[in-house]
Amino acid sequence: MTTATGEPLADRLAAQLRQAGATDVRFAATLDEVGTLVADASAPVLVTGTDLVAHTAVLRHLATSPVGPTVALVLGDPPVPGRAAVREERGQVVDAGALDALDGDATGVFGGALRVGVDDLPTLAAAARAAAGGSGAAVDRLFAGLAALGTLIFAQRVRLLVARRVESADELTAAEAAVTAVDEDRAELRLSVKEKDDFFSTYFVSTWSPYLVRLAARLRLTPTGVTAISVLFALAAAVLFGVGGRPALVGGAVLLYLGFVLDCVDGQLARYTRNFSAWGGWLDTMADRAKECLVYAGLGFGVSHAGLGNGWALAIAAMTLQTVRHMTDTWYGVLHDEAARRPRTTTGASGGIGDRLNAASTRVQADTGSLSYWLKRTVVFPIGERWALIALTVALFNPLVSLTAVLVWGVLAFAYTGALRTLRARWMWVPVLDTVDTTLHRDDGPLARLLPVVRPMGPLTLAVIAALGPAVLLVAALLTDTPDGLRWAVPVALLVLLVGGLGAGAAHNGPLDWLVPAALRAAEYLFAIAVGVVGGVPGWLIFGYVFVLTVHHYDLTARLEKRQAAPPLHAATLGWEGRSALLALTAIVGVAGSGLATLGAYLLVLFVVSVVLAWFVRPARSARASVTPVGAGGAAPR
Repeated sequence: MTTATGEPLADRLAAQLRQAGATDVRFAATLDEVGTLVADASAPVLVTGTDLVAHTAVLRHLATSPVGPTVALVLGDPPVPGRAAVREERGQVVDAGALDALDGDATGVFGGALRVGVDDLPTLAAAARAAAGGSGAAVDRLFAGLAALGTLIFAQRVRLLVARRVESADELTAAEAAVTAVDEDRAELRLSVKEKDDFFSTYFVSTWSPYLVRLAARLRLTPTGVTAISVLFALAAAVLFGVGGRPALVGGAVLLYLGFVLDCVDGQLARYTRNFSAWGGWLDTMADRAKECLVYAGLGFGVSHAGLGNGWALAIAAMTLQTVRHMTDTWYGVLHDEAARRPRTTTGASGGIGDRLNAASTRVQADTGSLSYWLKRTVVFPIGERWALIALTVALFNPLVSLTAVLVWGVLAFAYTGALRTLRARWMWVPVLDTVDTTLHRDDGPLARLLPVVRPMGPLTLAVIAALGPAVLLVAALLTDTPDGLRWAVPVALLVLLVGGLGAGAAHNGPLDWLVPAALRAAEYLFAIAVGVVGGVPGWLIFGYVFVLTVHHYDLTARLEKRQAAPPLHAATLGWEGRSALLALTAIVGVAGSGLATLGAYLLVLFVVSVVLAWFVRPARSARASVTPVGAGGAAPR
């Protein structure tokens, strides 16, 4: 087909692919030829049909999508014969093929273009060879074959921009008119904002943050640079919260709000400029968590400084609660993604309360903008609502009210999400911890691996028991006037804590075993806090030690989400049980404060060195190793 400018549609599409970042564009007459071409590729490959009319930005977004290595363009058009229909769940293509083969469960159609990651190229070559003799559009057969071979394919939906597959001159003319009618740059700026965000972010940030995104792009700021500025805003807000006084509290609230706006802008800038990297994503996650802990520290100091109570105790409680919540959020997301990839017949029995809850949740999520939709997104206390609550309560009242409000809403949200997720998880019955390095994500050390395995009780039951001992010790220490007299109970609590290690070697395939990491985090944090209270350690030092632990554990979950390897020095962190045993020893001999300070500093140094090794030293070595060596006499070998 010939475009309005007189060039063949295939040639224009090739030019668009080059503008989208493709360095070598080839035409393949058959799928066998596609298989031969990709077999020799050493970089991600973009594959398209020759019937696609789209904005160049659509192809650029596909080429640079950060959601996963292999991504397919998915359209909301009605399916037609010869085109692959798609069933998508949680952004993943879980089934693809002819419409009748999907039993009416199609959620979209294949858009005729996909990006295939390097690790999936052998599977793509196999799919090309297997689909070579079929009927229907070749690119659709290739895509369906790739999905049938079990490849994890993420879906890219088209919003605001235009992408259409055409079969006639009239369809081509209509599609070109639709493309021309859209201002591509303005649409990309609007697309930088998340399609579904939380209430506060949607109505109090994203209504004006795109103006900052455009300004940041013109100033050539990077997303990482914006992240760094947002950290400074949060740090300044925390300092003002600690200083106290109405002007400082109001100023801190304003800075906290602006810091959250910048926290949204860094992601929006990355989407607008297509400036994605694993390092940037990891840094953004870690910075978000560090900022929140800094704010809690500022509020805690402010409470104590103003004589309103034990602010550090409230700050420690808020940080611990939010970290354990985040651990459950992470692993529930992994659970849901794994459930989406599995055939429905194996995810649990039909019917029952879990089935009804799942259906109700799906209906509410689909009813975008409704009261029930916003209630569901708000009640779970996301970061935007946390920031808004802190800013309002500290500006109108004081840090004590702010921390109390965070704790109350946080506990209620934890109870709500925990109850519903437990019911849904029992219905789905999908193990997730046995799909990853369980030892790594449990954060087990050498001692846990030496302990015997107790299988009948299950790893989750053992992890919950492990948390009970430190919890009892902490409550007893808080209720007594002489907590130092409970030093004899520290080794008892340690023995109970080590019960969690008895499940280290057991299979983590129960329907609720995704809660094990969160339970172990809670157990370790409670034990460290109890040791600090029994040892008479200042609140700020206990907070600092638990903060270092949260950084260590957030590093693990951030690497899980960004599909990165374990930290280089992870083995030297001793594991949750090793660290706890050392703290118990320092408490028994009466130097708990020195133990917390020394071990905290040690873990912090390990974290910093691991970051430098993982994100700078090792990539630099890999880059040098990949450079072709120069031959003798300075001539490059042929």
